[in-house]
Order: sequence, then structure tokens, then C-alpha cells
Amino acid sequence: MRKLWRMFVRIVFWSYERGSVPYDLMVIAILLFVLATPRKWFHDQPNLILRPVSGQIRLVSMDPATNTELFRVDSSLLDPGLRPPALESAAHGLLGRSVTSLSGTTFQIVAIEPVTSQGQVVAYNVTIKPASGVRQ
Repeated sequence: MRKLWRMFVRIVFWSYERGSVPYDLMVIAILLFVLATPRKWFHDQPNLILRPVSGQIRLVSMDPATNTELFRVDSSLLDPGLRPPALESAAHGLLGRSVTSLSGTTFQIVAIEPVTSQGQVVAYNVTIKPASGVRQ
């Protein structure tokens, strides 16, 4: 039992001499694990968050009377298959991350209207109403 424990400790602390048979077996075991492990066992795909390019989100107008702002958001930034509640949520998150004046503030989306050209949605007009200067 003591011999087995000593072998376990030597493996864990990697204390075999380079070029010895146990050392070579450990290296082969590591290489086999790295090269033979199926990719689907590991779900460590990078989370790609593409930042909008300048001009893809722009402030079109501000209405001080109603305290609303109108942003035009390029349709390539939002999933075309989204329905109104999910579209509103995606637009809210996108504006909150991308527009520096909205970052860290609370705001409400009042309306989202698609802008079409030749039957294709090219952008969305998103009308927002910022909360009264409340920080999150």
C-alpha cells in the first residue's frame, strides 16, 4: 500500500526523472488525452460580442417636449427572426451597451419601427424615454 501511495505522490508532484519509463508514460498519457479527447466534451467556445461599427447606431432626433430620443439601429445588429418582446429586449441591451450616454442609466423603449427599403428591413427606429437621471 505504501508503494502505491508513493507512486501516486510522485505522479501528482511530477517527480520522476526525465527519460525514465514512468515519465515517458505520463507524457504519452497527456498527449493521448489532448489529442484524442472529442471536441464536444468541452464547451468553451469564445463568447463573441461584436461591437457596433460607428454609424450603425446613431441618434436621429431628440424631442425635449416629450423627453424622448430616436435612434436608428442597423438591422444587421439585431436578429431578423425576433418577435416584438424579444426584439425590444435585444434593442434595449444593445443600446445600453453601445451608446455611451445610455450606459449605466435606466431607460424605457417606447416604440420600435422597422425601416424598409425594397421590401427588406434595413434598420429600426427605436424611440426611448430615459428615466429621470437615475443611475443603475
